[in-house]
Amino acid sequence: MQGNGRPRRATDRAVSKFCFVIHPLSFEDVARYEPGAAGKGRPIVAKIMEWMPSWAAAHITGIVTPDGRATEGWFVTAPLLPDQMLAFPREEVYARIVRAIEIGAELGAQIAGLGAFTGVVGDGGVTVAERAPIPVTTGNSLTIAAAVQSLLRGAREMEIDTKAAVATVIGATGSIGSACVELIAEHVGEMILVARNETRLRKFHESIAARLPCASSFTTDLHDAVRRSDLVLTATSSTQEIIEPEDLRPGAVVCEVSLPHDVSRRVALERPDVLVMEGGNMRMPGQPFIERVREPGTEFDLNLPRGTALACMSETMVLALEDRLENYTLGRGVDLAKVRDISAMAQRCGFELADMRAFDAAITPDALAATKRAARARAGGLTRMAP
Repeated sequence: MQGNGRPRRATDRAVSKFCFVIHPLSFEDVARYEPGAAGKGRPIVAKIMEWMPSWAAAHITGIVTPDGRATEGWFVTAPLLPDQMLAFPREEVYARIVRAIEIGAELGAQIAGLGAFTGVVGDGGVTVAERAPIPVTTGNSLTIAAAVQSLLRGAREMEIDTKAAVATVIGATGSIGSACVELIAEHVGEMILVARNETRLRKFHESIAARLPCASSFTTDLHDAVRRSDLVLTATSSTQEIIEPEDLRPGAVVCEVSLPHDVSRRVALERPDVLVMEGGNMRMPGQPFIERVREPGTEFDLNLPRGTALACMSETMVLALEDRLENYTLGRGVDLAKVRDISAMAQRCGFELADMRAFDAAITPDALAATKRAARARAGGLTRMAP
């Protein structure tokens, strides 16, 4: 920042650079990251992943704020699938992640972000940050802000009266879920907290219930909680689909923060009355272009619409743009002040919620209107909808 507090323009300073650690969430992702894997059997691909070193997969440029500041960065792959991230010896996983960050630093990155399970494994980035050559963030603060905004946008689109609504957070004791509980509670009539570990869940609920501005309860019975809820936010580290079509009430809104997806793809086919959204996508400012490092001039496929990034990626970009080259979001707890701070920084930098998507496809205005009609038809006009 300059002495008067005004953000400096790209012409005033050198461009801050970032890197972001990615990894394949599925075998389909492996082929997108490394086309040479296409057509190979899954057991062979999984075995190759065990010894494949980290590599710089993509270079992103063209991120420019409305006031002219710019950043560029690299997506560096730590090549392990989610199950491998969770099953391999922790020190080996840490080593893969740290090596990916080192590659980013060698390319000029000054801050690193941890994507998907690289920000979940172990202690939520604390050990990685201690070993990394540059500051680290998990991106969870902006992910939380974007997730809550997305859920509330979905409620507005489905004309749900949030003050009369029941909301459930699945993964409520996690770093993302626990913060979402507090932020969502400001808007709804009742909160249900869901997690697998009952002892930890009970203790968390006891610690938070008195300061929630709405009625609250907790349960390990995910299916029962979802059946009672108008609004559902999922923030788990599950590698399996956990929400099925029969779990959802008519007109429900489900915001997925988790990757891989928590909601069964059967929902798209069997429940046209339910609005499911990916909750952590943001539109980047400027004209960003993501180029494959090994094939210059070829666009890298993030499996997102052009110009869109995950909120955790966006947090890393925002910190670079704001010259906040520091360990920002780490560990199992998230400071709500940081959530609000990074949300304000993102807005200042021109980041905004991306258009709604579900199951890797856009939710068009026509599709949204059809969902609302189906919800009313299924519920016979009895869903909790605003007049």
